[in-house]
Amino acid sequence: MNTHKIAVAVDGPAGAGKSSISKIVAKKLGYLYIDTGAMYRSVTWAVLHNHIDVHNQKAVEALLPELDLTMEASDDSCKVYIAGQDVTDYIRTPQVNNAVSIVASYKGVRQYLVERQRLMAEAGGVILDGRDIGSVVLPDAELKIYLTASVEARAMRRYLEVKGTSNEQTLEDIKDSVMQRDDMDKNRKESPLIQVEDAVLVDSSNMTFDETVEHILHLVQERI
Repeated sequence: MNTHKIAVAVDGPAGAGKSSISKIVAKKLGYLYIDTGAMYRSVTWAVLHNHIDVHNQKAVEALLPELDLTMEASDDSCKVYIAGQDVTDYIRTPQVNNAVSIVASYKGVRQYLVERQRLMAEAGGVILDGRDIGSVVLPDAELKIYLTASVEARAMRRYLEVKGTSNEQTLEDIKDSVMQRDDMDKNRKESPLIQVEDAVLVDSSNMTFDETVEHILHLVQERI
């Protein structure tokens, strides 16, 4: 059996299912899943928790040395810690959702997290997902995937995910939020969301979750 392990970069817009799909693919392959989105969310949570204005870039970047951000693999996800505090359950709120693209647009924040992501990926056998993995974080990854879906499909998935929870929102509000995130991510100055030339496009609009997982597993096996 071929034991060669590669680095897989999964990019795409908000709500495309990058994290949940990458997580399952990593588990099936015995790879380490690195949730880069959770890293940006954790920084955003820390900014809000410390009552820092998210629009104040200098204040946001000044907080970074104090964060002591660490990650730990768990059975069903990636746990994230800020200064030893488990913040995994605190980083998925609407408040963090609405501010994360602003915080992630700052050069200092991106440099801080990209450095950590590259160190974690050095050994191979990893899957990273985010907005700029193939373009900036791991430009030499053996497999780059651009995972996307229509705005309508992404909004509906998010709506079903939060329905009946404390984070419940209307479908229209979620759709507006998805479009705003797309606009910010694609037009930001630092590391905008793009599909790099050598990335394989996977449009999951009309695919089930399991079909998307199987398709990506097949792409990885092809590269190995």
